Amino acid sequence: MAAHPHKAGAEADAAAFAELFPAVYLRFHRRDPKGDALPTASRAVLQHLSTAGPLTVGEMARHLDRAQSVVSEVVDHLVRDGLLERMPDARDRRRALVWLTEQALTYLDRDRDVLSRELLARAMARMTPAARAALLRGMHALVRADADLPPPPLPTHQRPRRKKVTA
Repeated sequence: MAAHPHKAGAEADAAAFAELFPAVYLRFHRRDPKGDALPTASRAVLQHLSTAGPLTVGEMARHLDRAQSVVSEVVDHLVRDGLLERMPDARDRRRALVWLTEQALTYLDRDRDVLSRELLARAMARMTPAARAALLRGMHALVRADADLPPPPLPTHQRPRRKKVTA
């Protein structure tokens, strides 16, 4: 069976793209100022609330499989920082729900950016409009070309088995 005529060229182009991508990432990745990053537990609470909706501290502790006292401490800190707010549960006034503030939503939007929009804009300002359009068309085409294919399996990251040493 003959190979697809575009396959050899596609493999070479894929290799060239793969070689170039790390340079693009290293050049344009988002660089947060020191001290701006949230601790992992705080980020986990914000991200979980963004998908689960308003929860009580107890519900969040169960969802995150953490002690309620630990989650309560994280929530208190995030409330003080203006990222969370407590509000009464309309179904049960004895319960307080925790929810994201506008500041938290803005933080999460920015946190999802892998690349620095500022660094990209700086570089793109030095490109012609035609070159920018071609770059964006190519990126869209790359994503569309794979959109209907099943995602590749996730790696299992299993530890390699050690070979038994025999004497």
